[in-house]
Amino acid sequence: MVSEAASETPEWTTWGVGPWPGDWPEGEQYDPDLLRDGDTRNVIDRYRYWTMAAIVADLDQRRHPFHVAIENWQHDMNIGSIVRSANAFLADTVHIIGRRRWNRRGAMVTDRYQHVVHHATVEEFLAWAKDAQLPVLAIDNVGDAQPVDRAELPERCVLLFGQEGPGLSPEALAGSDGSIEITQYGSTRSINASAAAAVVMYEWCRRHA
Repeated sequence: MVSEAASETPEWTTWGVGPWPGDWPEGEQYDPDLLRDGDTRNVIDRYRYWTMAAIVADLDQRRHPFHVAIENWQHDMNIGSIVRSANAFLADTVHIIGRRRWNRRGAMVTDRYQHVVHHATVEEFLAWAKDAQLPVLAIDNVGDAQPVDRAELPERCVLLFGQEGPGLSPEALAGSDGSIEITQYGSTRSINASAAAAVVMYEWCRRHA
């Protein structure tokens, strides 16, 4: 069996800590393999030498009440980066709409610590959001979208992002409860999808976290 430390270590990583010096600490959260071999995972110091299950359990006690949803019709490479940002800003859950498979490279293994669920269609996703009583906010610079710094951003909501280039599908836009855009000042019509996701998640945290 490959330990967590070995399985999560990119070839180019420079972070991490070596084997635990001295007597090992007590607690079910600690992984004996990591204490013995060192912990080179990209985790904050609080979680050094912890098992993956212990980290997820601790995060679950503190997750924010916003969700992130992403349409996945074109196997967009930005999805992994959005998942990574969702982990950084402690989103409740990431929802992948459309294709079940997505490019995990950009996630940098953060999907192991972040709840990710799949919805086959926009209709299925919107039905879930309605049952959960969560307003869906489309992030796209279309129509009557409100600038993110002035838009209503409820504490409990779903931030819905589209594909790089085409943006959100007409069905997703029609089913959303509102639209939010990011104010831009240059010549390009849009910014990178993963960058947009990070901006909006940060704005949510600035208000509510």
